[in-house]
Amino acid sequence: MTENNETINGPRPILLGVVGDSAAGKTTITRGIVRLLGEEHVTHVACDDYHRYDRKQRAERAITPLHPDCNYMDIMESHFAELKAGKAILKPVYQHKDGTFGPPVYVKPKQFTLVEGLLGYHTAALRDSFDVRVYLAPPEDMRRRWKVQRDCSRRGYTTDQVLEELDRREPDSADFIRPQERRADLVVSFMPGEHGDPEHLDAKLTMRDSLGHPDLTPFTEAGDNGVTLTSQGNDQCLYVPGNIDPAHGAAIEEAVWDRMHFANHLRTERLGEFTVGTELHRSESLAIVQVLILYHLVTARASVALGSTGSRVTTERNGEPVAGAAGS
Repeated sequence: MTENNETINGPRPILLGVVGDSAAGKTTITRGIVRLLGEEHVTHVACDDYHRYDRKQRAERAITPLHPDCNYMDIMESHFAELKAGKAILKPVYQHKDGTFGPPVYVKPKQFTLVEGLLGYHTAALRDSFDVRVYLAPPEDMRRRWKVQRDCSRRGYTTDQVLEELDRREPDSADFIRPQERRADLVVSFMPGEHGDPEHLDAKLTMRDSLGHPDLTPFTEAGDNGVTLTSQGNDQCLYVPGNIDPAHGAAIEEAVWDRMHFANHLRTERLGEFTVGTELHRSESLAIVQVLILYHLVTARASVALGSTGSRVTTERNGEPVAGAAGS
């Protein structure tokens, strides 16, 4: 299922992984990033396309799509490695509207390849494919509400069906999905703030030392606007309240943009946009998270263009992180 003959010109593609449980907000976080990079420069791949069984077969086998045995993990590993090498693949297609498989599609990598799904970091081979690994970890009660809303409005399920499926999936979520959080470079948690405004969620961003992050201390030392930056071992934890003053949020974004002046052509006012129904809204906390992810993507691309292997500052051996200079 792999086509090795065609490769892209120029530096190899930069791979972004966005992993999280079902309805964790993967599409919301990535939509703005794709808009920034330009859809003509981004290849999108969904891990769900690598399901081994369709919806009817899963029900017959009493297996959930969260279990590795329900997915072609070996093909996923092979395809992601091919995409990182700049080679085209023949990708399977899973159709959520009816739970069946469609004909495979020919996919050529572009400057950036965005992979989102459930099990993207489950194996070392998969993790090694990504230049930037993001994990979404909203509070579980909020994720469940999001899943009910999405699956009932877009996928034709009843509320009872979604809740029953959530309960059936919980053991696999605990065993296979949530453990991937520790493999991520960035862990993003959106959560209701003290005012409970669902359109202005607080953001907690854990930044691991596997990547070099921009210095945000000038915007957090005074504690103004509720933005804080704390240390957790080698990690940093940035907290951005959903009701942050827009001017302060814009100043943080501007500081990150200054660190990637070579990507000024990507600048847009549309960071942080999201829709509720058909209405367009903007979240300052979402905008800050998106620009930080963008920073790591364009930094990795610049590093690769200069002959490095990437911008990652740690790697893994036998499943455990070890120090390793980027470009080694």
